[in-house]
Amino acid sequence: MSMKRVKLLIIISLLLITACESQKQAHTDEAASSPPKVKIPDLRPAREPMVIIPSQPSQEERLVADTLFEGLQALDQDKLLTPVDDNAYSRFQWVLAIDPANEIALEGIEQILLRYVELSEEASRRGQFSDADSFLEKAAFVDKDHPALKEGRVLLEAELNSGDLIFELDNEEFLNRTEIAVASLAEIAQKARESNAFFLITAPNDNLARWMYLQMRNAVPGFRLRGNIELANQISIRLRVTPEE
Repeated sequence: MSMKRVKLLIIISLLLITACESQKQAHTDEAASSPPKVKIPDLRPAREPMVIIPSQPSQEERLVADTLFEGLQALDQDKLLTPVDDNAYSRFQWVLAIDPANEIALEGIEQILLRYVELSEEASRRGQFSDADSFLEKAAFVDKDHPALKEGRVLLEAELNSGDLIFELDNEEFLNRTEIAVASLAEIAQKARESNAFFLITAPNDNLARWMYLQMRNAVPGFRLRGNIELANQISIRLRVTPEE
């Protein structure tokens, strides 16, 4: 109950008590005199708007809400189809089994597919074509008829036929910065100079990537190496060959 209504009811009660006392006194002294009648004010509490109290959500509704939240968290962490007991796909599918029209779950399923296509494009750009194809297979598992999947396959095919030079390197050799790694980088730098190619170095951390670039630059003094660095688990170098005019 609002404070305004409480105050109003108190005022009305006081007025009614006063009126009753006045009427009692009037009846007692009625023989002796005829005092003016006390008129009870016509006061009515203002009508308050109807308050609708929402019903408590059922146990199933709470479970659906919790599962959707967990699914969105897994999606944000790239737990798309794996691990088996903690992934976005299984959570969204569970919700859809209860509510096939649930918009959040349906959108979540689509976002999983789009994320796999995005990961495939990133792997293709780095020249990691087997990884790119694997991501597209996972996207197809989610929805083999989605138009984004077709676009991803077209992009992968174009990258495969680009004519660029791809070097998938031994992670252990490069993490330890061995002489074999240094020699490999020198050879790649020579090829970059011969083909006037742009390089893309992929490494797990920025420090290692910059070391790789420094080794390549030292191997071709006087030649300006052009390229970029990206961070990823697999160490690789792609030389994007500039078409001859």
